[in-house]
Amino acid sequence: MTILTADRGPFLGVNRSLTGRAWIARPAAVELVRRHQAELGLSEPLARALASRGVGPEFGETYLNPTLKALFPDPSSFRDMDRAAEILVEALVDNRPMVVFADYDVDGAASAAQVVRWMRAMGRDVPVYIPDRVTEGYGPSPAIFRTLKDRGAELVITLDCGAAAIDALVAARDIGLDVVVIDHHLMRPGELPPAAALVNPNRPDDNSGQGVLAAAGVAFVLLAALNREARRRGLFAERPEPDLRQWLDLAALGAVCDVTQLTGFNRALTARGLKVMSRWANPGLRALADIGKVSGSATTFHAGFILGPRINAGGRIGRSDLGARLLSTDDPVEAAALAAQLDELNAQRRTVEQAVLDEAVSLIEADPALSTGPVLVVSAPSWPPGVIGIVAGRLRERYRKPAVVIGIDPASGIGKGSGRSQVGVNLGAAVQAAFEAGLLLSGGGHAMAAGLSIRPERIPDLTSFLAQELGETQARAAEADALELDALITPRAADRSLLDAFDRLAPFGPGNPEPMFAASDVRIERPLAMRGGHVRVTLTDATGGRLKAVAWRAEETPLGQALLAGGVLHVAGRLRPDDWQGRASVELEIEDAADPRRADGG
Repeated sequence: MTILTADRGPFLGVNRSLTGRAWIARPAAVELVRRHQAELGLSEPLARALASRGVGPEFGETYLNPTLKALFPDPSSFRDMDRAAEILVEALVDNRPMVVFADYDVDGAASAAQVVRWMRAMGRDVPVYIPDRVTEGYGPSPAIFRTLKDRGAELVITLDCGAAAIDALVAARDIGLDVVVIDHHLMRPGELPPAAALVNPNRPDDNSGQGVLAAAGVAFVLLAALNREARRRGLFAERPEPDLRQWLDLAALGAVCDVTQLTGFNRALTARGLKVMSRWANPGLRALADIGKVSGSATTFHAGFILGPRINAGGRIGRSDLGARLLSTDDPVEAAALAAQLDELNAQRRTVEQAVLDEAVSLIEADPALSTGPVLVVSAPSWPPGVIGIVAGRLRERYRKPAVVIGIDPASGIGKGSGRSQVGVNLGAAVQAAFEAGLLLSGGGHAMAAGLSIRPERIPDLTSFLAQELGETQARAAEADALELDALITPRAADRSLLDAFDRLAPFGPGNPEPMFAASDVRIERPLAMRGGHVRVTLTDATGGRLKAVAWRAEETPLGQALLAGGVLHVAGRLRPDDWQGRASVELEIEDAADPRRADGG
């Protein structure tokens, strides 16, 4: 097997590819590459990939074999974590009426399921309340808290929400409802909301250093704090201590689906969680895996693209509580029924999403003013709030710039928007600034994603504000928007052993990008446009090597058109396992291509 490692500078001479990017080798210090080779026994390409991800010599072994023992943080390092554990365990002992309140996405459902399962192991069944995305919006509100109080709740645990719900928490305090907040979203500087305890590694005064965690990761640390507090109170004298490791799959699910940075403890949490998930002991995940035809070891791909979208579907266009119920149930029959319902809703979601995407693209293509600015802002009546975030992500991929998609509710006349950004452009901070400037009814988020509500007549003002706020950083990000490559391979060299070797770097995600490979001067054979806009081809080289490849949603793009035209191209992408009919092979998921006849790749 021949693998040629990349040199610095334009990779294969590509300064402008068919997606408009330069290709560069992922930079790695030569001396660090050599140390990883010598000390870890790695091949040069794998050592280079490890070094290029910023892994120093003292962390190489931990990175390749991340363990919770080495990286688990002290729960007490989180502000208010000990207080939260005391309140919840005391409520358990005193049999106080509690409600788990969570966001309607995967992270919220996975967080809720962890707390529900811990309480169940301690002999308590705690009800879950998930707000309806359309009628109740994101997070807690004064009205919801009053409803829960009227139903008898004395304590509410919010998960993946609540940190910014100042009005709701003030209302809860005024009516005597205790609230423990478990969250991870960015918080505005200033006065903290009046919660009984507020655990959030991203609160301004938190020093845990765990700001990359999803809410499901924070919830898992909470379980460790709960076990510790229950142990201190002697609650395990007559009952077994819950083994938290059994719920690592839920923590990993939230980390992957919320697109968090897979570094440090979060990387270990995800790596170990995927191993637990691979046992498919959770009835809900097993039922979804059966429907999605997932078998064997779970990966970030399975979590993020097969399981996650189906769990999310309930909150997007169906009943918001379906995901949390699926992940919390121990009944295989109930799990199978819920999974089937979510699968059907996910199919409906794809149809609605495609219709909204097509309309958004039509609006953009018909009005050049929409696409020429540094941020795409597009709106229309009746776009469902459950799909606008996905559509924003699709637009960001297509136009390679931040995108905000706003659906205007005909009944209320209020626009609900969701945005997705690119590396180097902090969209969440800009949306928060727009809220503080009085342009929005609500708004916030994090660097790569944001949500907002707005009066339709202020949308042009928002567009201008974001252009002014993000123009310079987006221009710099666009200039630096290069495709980083790990190694040059041939179709013949692309086999399962190569994939398995680089899979030692898994789990992949933000902070640990999936290895990107390039093949030079390959001939495109048997091009086929598939349903959904995908393009399948076979790559061949002069030695007779052959590699199956696919470009997702590419048919109408310059990349897809070049692939359908055939000929000879440089091609770049990610290797995926291909186990069809037991062949244990690989295929290339094409990310980009370039014409080798032109220096600029165009």
